[in-house]
Amino acid sequence: MSGRLAGIGGVLAVLVVLVVLYVADFLTSAPPALSAVTQNGSPTLTLQTMASWGHGASPDWVTYMGRDASGKWQHTTIYTLPAHTLVHVTIYQFDTATGLRNPFLAQVRGTQGGVATIDGKTVSVVNPDDASHTFTVPDLGISVPLPGVDSNAKNQCSAGPCTLDQAHTTTTFSFVTPGKGTYRWQCFVPCALKTYFGNGGPMQTIGWMSGELVVS
Repeated sequence: MSGRLAGIGGVLAVLVVLVVLYVADFLTSAPPALSAVTQNGSPTLTLQTMASWGHGASPDWVTYMGRDASGKWQHTTIYTLPAHTLVHVTIYQFDTATGLRNPFLAQVRGTQGGVATIDGKTVSVVNPDDASHTFTVPDLGISVPLPGVDSNAKNQCSAGPCTLDQAHTTTTFSFVTPGKGTYRWQCFVPCALKTYFGNGGPMQTIGWMSGELVVS
């Protein structure tokens, strides 16, 4: 019996060490937080997604970027927002459409009025075949499908940051932040078609297609 307990204790010790190493790695490698920019008296997030980052150790990973107060694009997916406030979001989508595996994700949910504006048109649902990504915050009930550009579009972006003179779609929506806390957000399928069932890789990695909303 003592030998068995010792073995269990050894396994638990290894697990604790692995957890500590994971947390330490995240704290030292996590991207910096980007604060929402105040525009016309309201906090605003301006983001873009692209088919490939084009830099560093994972140049072919799809990713998000956020625009800071100076207008520069930062490679981060951790965004700081004020609590109990209406936040406006603009997402420039430079990736091509891959279609949704679950048509339910084609619905706009959790936004102000239950709608989003896509290239100037107000919608509550999109054609599932037109979607490229989703911006989803499960804990807040928010999910917005992001239509991609046509695969035959001219002047497509090959590496970030992309510019607005390149082929893209524009999605805007607003939502009210909850109380203080950290809320995980991510892109659900069809993202990461090259990985198993669209998961793993950039989809579950903070700084790429997954991130945090830090509400304070």
